[in-house]
Amino acid sequence: MARAENKESVGPAARMAAAVAKKMRLKKGLTQDQLGTQMGFTGAAISAMERLIHPVSDDMLVQLERVLGGGTGIFEEMRELVRLEKLPEQFRGYAPIEQKAVALWLYANHVVHGLFQTEGYARALIAGGYPEPTPERVEELVVARMARKALFDRKPVCEIELVLDESVLRRVIGDEEVMREQLLYLAECARRSNVNLQVLPLDAGLGGKYAGDRGNLEIVETAAHDHVSYLEMQRESLLITDRTKVSTHRQQYAKIRAQALDPRRSLGFIEELAGVRR
Repeated sequence: MARAENKESVGPAARMAAAVAKKMRLKKGLTQDQLGTQMGFTGAAISAMERLIHPVSDDMLVQLERVLGGGTGIFEEMRELVRLEKLPEQFRGYAPIEQKAVALWLYANHVVHGLFQTEGYARALIAGGYPEPTPERVEELVVARMARKALFDRKPVCEIELVLDESVLRRVIGDEEVMREQLLYLAECARRSNVNLQVLPLDAGLGGKYAGDRGNLEIVETAAHDHVSYLEMQRESLLITDRTKVSTHRQQYAKIRAQALDPRRSLGFIEELAGVRR
């Protein structure tokens, strides 16, 4: 039954990758064991991939390109498609927009934004989710989330602004060591020339004008220089293209940023929480 369920859950990109891999293996006259040896996998793993018992992994696609690709880049191209269909359903429509963005303006008030999460933080967060994911699904999601970080080093550069609510920095996810590593990584990100990171302090609501009260907010400048908003809550998502609504979100974000600590003070605050001595 478990194997049947696995086959049903395999997406079209992974199915295509498995079918192409099998055809190219047979064309080269290789057995599953022989291909596995050349790739650094067992023959059983190759069999499970071809039979869709275990969907093709990112590492396996890299090795398939090396051993069977023949310089065509076919498995390399499939990597992005396979990664995309492994993402949570509500995020799949937004993921390509994020990766092609000219600029991002982000506000997170529950947990660290996915683009800025360390592997340890992401794994603890995902594994603790509900419904509880299988260990295999946890690893799939962690790999997919870490792959999003390619945006930081993409050319042409993407300008990224992130405002983090102070509560996010104080909420320990995983354990103290995981959280310290996360804080240090945020400080590292804050030093990037294309990143502006600010902290919205807990006392931002003094006087009754707390700009972050509406929750997480993401605004994107697309490759076509249009602006869209992305909202996500309780496993549901909403991509907003209406110019009036997006304009309102941009103004809301501006108010959030205005109430935040400046970048220099924000970096110092994050390092202080991480226990960095100056």
